[in-house]
Amino acid sequence: MGNATPAMLAGNRTFTEMMLQDLIPMIDSTYRTLPNRESRAMAGLSMGGMQTFATTLANLDKFAYIGGFSGSGGSGGSFDPKTSGNGAYADAAAFNKKVKLLWLGVGTEESPNTKNFHEALKKAGINSVYFESPGTAHEWLTWRRCLNEFAPRLFR
Repeated sequence: MGNATPAMLAGNRTFTEMMLQDLIPMIDSTYRTLPNRESRAMAGLSMGGMQTFATTLANLDKFAYIGGFSGSGGSGGSFDPKTSGNGAYADAAAFNKKVKLLWLGVGTEESPNTKNFHEALKKAGINSVYFESPGTAHEWLTWRRCLNEFAPRLFR
């Protein structure tokens, strides 16, 4: 994860632990869910996108749908499919079989990092969907448009 500091990485580990040990079991015990990976999605915006990728890529046995809204597992141009995402992308065919949707969205006025990440994924043989919100930056309208494009693609 590119420019992540040690504190950010520790925070991601804590976030992932809380998601897997507390939040998901609470949701599955409280609501009528289908508690399997094919029925589980995770998406986040900005830093939450980075946390989403840290959580899902380390737990592909639990998630089949991944979304990043102005935040992703990209690292500003240093993508290596063998090592990025702790090696989750190393076997493109296996990744594509497991992950039903890898979705990336960003405003056209934001950094090109997400688009570059999408292109690097494509070059490595990883399926991903890329969306640009026209005329927006790192802002709510971008993320509303991202959600509008992402949600209908879930659980198909």
